[in-house]
Formats: sequence, structure tokens, C-alpha cells
Amino acid sequence: MIAKYRLLALDMDGTLLNDEQIVTPKTVQWIQKAVDAGVHVCLSTGRSFITALPYAEQLGLETPMVTVNGSEVWRAPHELYRRSLMDPVLVKRMYDLARHYDIWFWAYSTEAVHKQANWDGETEGREWLKFGYHTEDDEIRHQLLLQLQDMGGLEITNSSPYNLEINPQGVNKAAGIKEVCQLLGINMSEVVAVGDSLNDLAVIQQAGLGVAMGNAQDTVKQEADQIVASNNEDGIAEVIQKYILNEVQASAGGLTGN
Repeated sequence: MIAKYRLLALDMDGTLLNDEQIVTPKTVQWIQKAVDAGVHVCLSTGRSFITALPYAEQLGLETPMVTVNGSEVWRAPHELYRRSLMDPVLVKRMYDLARHYDIWFWAYSTEAVHKQANWDGETEGREWLKFGYHTEDDEIRHQLLLQLQDMGGLEITNSSPYNLEINPQGVNKAAGIKEVCQLLGINMSEVVAVGDSLNDLAVIQQAGLGVAMGNAQDTVKQEADQIVASNNEDGIAEVIQKYILNEVQASAGGLTGN
């Protein structure tokens, strides 16, 4: 017996995790039920591998992972499959923009997260994965977006309404999940993708079933096939119960003639 959906791709912040950065016991329980039913559960996150790993371990997942918005795809925890790097020249230009606008920034290299407090100015010689900005000033964020678009070669999304996240062009969670599908021998039509922000938009659009959390940004809700409860109300448990395990149960009922 094979479920209609064979892969559950989960964003973390604002989706799998509640606002206290916890996976609730109810969500853990339903994820385990999905795994027991033969569904692959894949963390698909803007986080670095090192900050996503503890949650994968908590859930007992040994499946592929997509980290840093798709800049890294892991065949299994600790087993890197593919990594996409950002041009250090573009990283330097993005840093200069952060200084120009005097706004909070961060950058992920393969070795660390670099912020104001630990930025040493060295961009060459490092392997860069992602750059990010945070500002609640809508006008600054808009101007920043226009300048980033003019640079070219960038994939621009967000993980909250107040930030911008930048990866190399063509690098996103959808591309990462497609690679995971190849590793697992399944199709995108067999994927349920769940998220809340613009860095989830492409995979929600391209998955067999795209699901927006109740707390998702409006654009994500508009593009999703279904909307569930918020991250503080066990929305992931609802996804599994309604849209994954009910398919298994329906299939089992059909096989037994019930």
C-alpha cells in the first residue's frame, strides 16, 4: 500500500516550530505516525544545517534535508549531497548596502553566521551560502529590493515580512526538494510542502499539494492549495491527519472493500 503523498517537506520557523521554537508533543506524535506509514519527512528550511539538525534528531529523522533555502541538500544528516555558493563579490556589495542603510544583516558561510558583531570584512576565501537583511522600515526595504534586483544573479525571498533573504539565482527550496525527490525516487506530485513565508512559495506552488500555515503571509496563502491552523495551533498535525494519513486510510479501505 502506497500513500498518494510520499514526502512531507516542512519549513521550520513559523511552520514546524511554534513561536517558542518548540515542536509540540502533538506535532511530534503526528510526524511519527506519518513516518510509521512510510512517508518521508524532510526539513526544508532557511536555517543552517547546524541549527536545523537538533530538530531532525529530536524527530528521529534520517531522511534528506534542504537547508539555507536550498543552498545545501543533504542526502541524510551529515551527508552533504550538493552545495551552491554565492559570488563573494556580490556578498561584498550586499554588505556595503547594509552599511549604507544602517540596517541589521547576517550572512551564512559554510563556517559560521556573520553579523555586525563578528563581521571581519573578509569576503574572499570564504564559501558563502546566503545573505539576509532585517528592517521594519518599508521604504528602506523596498529600495534595498530594487538595488538587489538590479545586481542580477540573485534569488530574493523572505522568511518574515520584515526581512529579505538572498541566495544564488535558481537556488530555492523547490529546486532542493526536486533533488530530494530524485534521491528518493519519487515525483513532485507526491510531495506535500508546507510553509509560511516567501522562501516557501516556489515549493508550495510546485508540490503536489501546497499548504500554507494559518500564520502565513498573504501571498503564500493565495498560492497554496490548502490553509491549515497556525504554527501555534499544531497546523502540521492537521496537515498529516487531513491530507496525508487520510489518503492511506482511504486506500486501505478500498483494498479491504470497506
